[in-house]
Amino acid sequence: MGVRLMVVDDHRLLAEALASALKLRGHRVLAAAAPAAGAADLVIARAPEVCLLGTATPAEPGIFDPVAKIKRERPQVAVVVLGPVPSPRGIAAAFAAGASGYVRHDERIEGVERAIMKARAGEAAVAPQLLQGAFSELLNPAAQPDDEGQRLLQMLTPREVEVLVRVAEGEDTRLIAAGMGIAPSTARTHVQRVLMKLGVGSRLEAAALAARTGLLDRAGPLPHAAPAAPPAPETEPGPES
Repeated sequence: MGVRLMVVDDHRLLAEALASALKLRGHRVLAAAAPAAGAADLVIARAPEVCLLGTATPAEPGIFDPVAKIKRERPQVAVVVLGPVPSPRGIAAAFAAGASGYVRHDERIEGVERAIMKARAGEAAVAPQLLQGAFSELLNPAAQPDDEGQRLLQMLTPREVEVLVRVAEGEDTRLIAAGMGIAPSTARTHVQRVLMKLGVGSRLEAAALAARTGLLDRAGPLPHAAPAAPPAPETEPGPES
């Protein structure tokens, strides 16, 4: 039996694509919208069984206030958060606000659907290892906030860090390739790996995340490009024999 649900995400195209995929699987999607000041009010007014709520910054203070508002006004609505690879603190904040689950942005549609069904049934819709980390954080909160910049930096190879810095400085694929002395196709692959590891969907999001967490300051300046080899000296042609 299909689920009555809503999809709310920072990116309207992503919300609409996910809504279309879920409709094809037999679910009734009441609305697909980009979050704004009235996003929680829209969910409260439509009262779906499940709301998929996207976020790019699960560790940001107050990011789950809409979840708390929805649960206050419509406690029967199950909220499943869609987000990047979370820290225990981020996923704990989602559950503390009243979320029923957490699904990574890169999850397959089958995984999203399983989370929807679990949430509607009143179960925790989250991978066991993520749930364990979240509960540990709720029961034993860290004395100091997570150093997210350091955590993200450790996820990247030195070359990927350089790619991220170049992305943050506005370099396109051609400039990244030229600055690093690699082929454009290789540069493009590095960029995609960086986006995947950071759990973001665009270069702009990657640059914003790197700046917000202080990752760029930790990464340091770009290495100087190796000077081009001087041209070989021209030789005078020898005497003809």
